[in-house]
Amino acid sequence: MKDKKDKKKDSVRAVVNTPDAPKAIGPYSQGIELKKLVFFSGQIAINPQTGELNGNDFASQTKQILKNVDALLACKGMTAANVVKTTVFLTDMSKFGEVNAEYANYFNFEPPARSCVAVSALPMGALVEIEVIASY
Repeated sequence: MKDKKDKKKDSVRAVVNTPDAPKAIGPYSQGIELKKLVFFSGQIAINPQTGELNGNDFASQTKQILKNVDALLACKGMTAANVVKTTVFLTDMSKFGEVNAEYANYFNFEPPARSCVAVSALPMGALVEIEVIASY
């Protein structure tokens, strides 16, 4: 494992951090930029101003998540068009249609590659989590 001094020398890897998206709630970064790729941590429906979960259904949580994704992309000068891969985590796969409708509105052009996984629980009792990988 590299020590902190070695990490600063690694010029091809940079931490992504913006106050316009929720702060990390654990030992992880909002994202990591590596050459022409940016790997963003999974987003749940946290309102960045309040730190609280926003929405109590799959559709409203997905809308907030995509706002958070927008903020992360914007801090690197990117948009949804730069997203090349997503992973969607759902606590109830029967709600996929609700999530997919919001997702389709957001990625309303050639959508990125995607995986969707059912999980038993998410942080803070969230219903949905979405992580993205974007490219310049």
